[in-house]
Amino acid sequence: MDEAEPPADEPTWNELRALADRIGGGGITVHPITEKAQRVERAAGASAVILNKASLDNEALAALPKLRYIGLLSTGTNAVDLEECTRRGIAVTNVPAYSTPSVAQHIFALLLELTNNVAAHNAEVQRGRWQHGDDFSFTVAPVHELAGRSLGVIGFGDIGQQTADIGRALGMNVLVHSRTRRQGPEHVPVRWLELDDLLRESDAIALCCPLTPATEKLINGERLALMKPTAYLVNASRGGLIDEPALADALTRRALAGAGLDVLAEEPPRSGSPLIGLDNCLITPHIAWASRAARRRLVSIVADNLRSWLNGGHQNRVA
Repeated sequence: MDEAEPPADEPTWNELRALADRIGGGGITVHPITEKAQRVERAAGASAVILNKASLDNEALAALPKLRYIGLLSTGTNAVDLEECTRRGIAVTNVPAYSTPSVAQHIFALLLELTNNVAAHNAEVQRGRWQHGDDFSFTVAPVHELAGRSLGVIGFGDIGQQTADIGRALGMNVLVHSRTRRQGPEHVPVRWLELDDLLRESDAIALCCPLTPATEKLINGERLALMKPTAYLVNASRGGLIDEPALADALTRRALAGAGLDVLAEEPPRSGSPLIGLDNCLITPHIAWASRAARRRLVSIVADNLRSWLNGGHQNRVA
C-alpha cells in the first residue's frame, strides 16, 4: 500500500460525495479547520452544511439565505440555535450514540492507568531496571484492584450505562446519579444516590453527563471535599463540568488520589491549565470519541441523515 494512501478502514466522505448531485450538483468541499471569520464565506451559496466544532450563530444564519440543512458531526447540538433554525426552515440533524463504546473504553483506559501505573512500569523496564534487577518483579507505584470498589457514574445515558456495564464486569459496585432516572441493562444492578452521597461513597467517579448551565462546574471545591482522599475522578465528557483550579488544588494537596481527563475547559489549552504537569493527573487530548470504528459510524450516520432529509424523512432530526 502506498504510504500516502489511507488505511482501507479509515473513514472517508465518499457517501456524502455520492449525494452531492441531489443537493445541487456542486459537489462537496471539505475544510479541515475553519475560523469563525471564515464560516459565512465558506457556507455561502450552500444548501447543506456539515459542521464539526464550528458553530453558526444567528447572525451567520441570517447571512446564508440558501441554507436548508445543517448536519452536525456530533451528538451535542450547541453549535446552532435550534429554535432559530426552525424559524428559518433549516433542518438540523445530529448523531446520537456513535461513540458510546469508544468513550466508555477510554474512561477505563484512564482509570486503569491510574490504578495500575502501566506506563510508569513500562518506562522503568525500557530503561533497563528489570533486566539488571535482582528479583523477578518490582513495583514503582502501588497497584490497586477495582473489584469490590464502588464506581460512581454521574449521568446515565448511553455512555453512563456502558460505563456501568464495564465497571460491573470488573467486579465493581455501581452507584448512579442522574437528572433522569432510567432503567439500565438488566444484568447491571445499580444503586441510585443523591449526588453528594455518591461522591462520599465512590472509590472512582466517571462523569458521563452533558455540559449544561445546571452542570457547569458541577465538580467544584465543595464537592471535591466530599470525596475520599483515595478516590479517582475520570472525565471524558466536557471540561466545563469541573472547576479546574479547585481540582488542581485537591490533587496537589493529595486530597484526591488522582484524576484522568480527556477534556479540559479550554481546548486546545492555549491559556494553560493548572492541571497540566501534575503527577497524579492524566490528560489525553479529547480523543475518547475518535476510535476508527466510532469515526466510521459517525460519517456513515451523517450520510444517512442527509439521505433521509433528501427523501423527506426525519432521521435524527433535532430541528
